[in-house]
Amino acid sequence: MTITSPHSILEEVKQFAEEEIRPFAAEFEQQKALSRELIKKMGEKRYLAASFPAQYGGLQLHPLEYGNLVEEIGKGALSAAMLLTVTTGLVGETLIRWGSDYQKAQYVLPIARGEKVGAFALTEPGVGSGAKDVKTSYEKAGDKYRITGRKKWISFGEIADFFIVIASDPTTNAISAFLVDREQEGVHIRKIEGLLSCAASQLADIELHDVEVDADKLIGKEGMGFTGIANFALDQGRFNVAWMGVGLAQEALEVMVTYARKRNQSGQKIFNFQLIKGIIGDAVTNVHAARSLCREAARMRADNHPDAIVQTTMAKYFSSVVANKVASDAVQVLGANGCCNLYPVERLFREAKILEIIEGSSQIQQQIIAMHGANRYYQPKRITEV
Repeated sequence: MTITSPHSILEEVKQFAEEEIRPFAAEFEQQKALSRELIKKMGEKRYLAASFPAQYGGLQLHPLEYGNLVEEIGKGALSAAMLLTVTTGLVGETLIRWGSDYQKAQYVLPIARGEKVGAFALTEPGVGSGAKDVKTSYEKAGDKYRITGRKKWISFGEIADFFIVIASDPTTNAISAFLVDREQEGVHIRKIEGLLSCAASQLADIELHDVEVDADKLIGKEGMGFTGIANFALDQGRFNVAWMGVGLAQEALEVMVTYARKRNQSGQKIFNFQLIKGIIGDAVTNVHAARSLCREAARMRADNHPDAIVQTTMAKYFSSVVANKVASDAVQVLGANGCCNLYPVERLFREAKILEIIEGSSQIQQQIIAMHGANRYYQPKRITEV
């Protein structure tokens, strides 16, 4: 895979974020929703299909180009980038990889045109990223499947037109994935209120009561829901979240530096104080390091490298930690102003924490990375006595 337009698409996205996203970021959070107009515009520009092959209406961007796009949109407003993570990555890419021609025509193409929003219904009240533990169940009912259960914390669940639902067969413990349309009988959606941040991601609680779906709504085959579909989707999500972390950290860095160079204290700009320079120096270094991990993950994904998944995991882990650190330091540099919503770092500080939780917590990522390290770097001949 080659990069075809590294500058033109990025400059266009930067301008779009500057004009259509950043000025309204605080408003989105206050209204607890992205505007339908923004979603429509993102669809018209094919940003919601930026990574899709051309045959599915996509821009067919190289992973590095796509990552840059996510970063720029994430700088503008994290919830806008979250839409890419969910409907483009978790849902769209998963259906392109595992879906039937019918499913691609009915769901992927409308995503590309901005006509439909999809959501990924994995998490439950007592189950996080561990798809193998889901309690939502399904059973065969003639030539259909009947699904019952509850999903929680579903990003864009409030407005999604359809869901990928992960469910288990209680008789065989097989985990499978199904497409469920919003308007189907037995589907009940409740908006989740009182969120720390990312209210514009429109999280919802989804209840399914004996929801019947046709056999053509089964994604892949029965039993593929965990090892195939959920793991693939989460990997797509983590790649997006990694770049979102870089975008948020870069935004916080730019606000921090700009403020420090303008703010006067004791007769000089606070940037001139050594401790402020130390904070900014660390932030610059960490943001560059996080972006480098993301870029390497993008290259490895483009080359189908066998370590692409663990590299993506490292990028997601590190960038989310960096986003938290840089956003926190930005608040510190701005002082009392950093605690006020007249400045964006107050929002960035709250949003950054979400990145360490979604698509697998930082602690889950640490375990995955540690197991990779234990296998890759074990050198028994170097230490003979312990």
